[in-house]
Amino acid sequence: MRIVFYLHLLGATVWIGGLIVVATLVPAVRRVTTDREVIRVLARRFGLVSWTALGTLVLTGAWMAADRVWNTVLITKVSLVLVSAILAGWHTLTARSQSPALRGAVQGVILILALAILGLAINL
Repeated sequence: MRIVFYLHLLGATVWIGGLIVVATLVPAVRRVTTDREVIRVLARRFGLVSWTALGTLVLTGAWMAADRVWNTVLITKVSLVLVSAILAGWHTLTARSQSPALRGAVQGVILILALAILGLAINL
């Protein structure tokens, strides 16, 4: 079970850390270049890492949750993970048709949800 917990923490670190990096990196890149291909390349690479981390979180979280008594904190955490995953999936599928402002706002909401999930995890 320790390896599952380790993988869960690693996934959380990569996912939340990646969201913070994107939140600070993309606006800086936009100030330097208007080349949308640069942003697309960054987004694709981030997507690969972020979806892998989120998948790891879901799998390891489900494994650990199977052995726990479900309380309000755990139910809220799982609910926010579900909302985050749905929002991230929608964002991934529709990013090309979204304005930069909407993409940034969606990423910001996902980051806020991730930080809330982290806060709830501390209370489990």
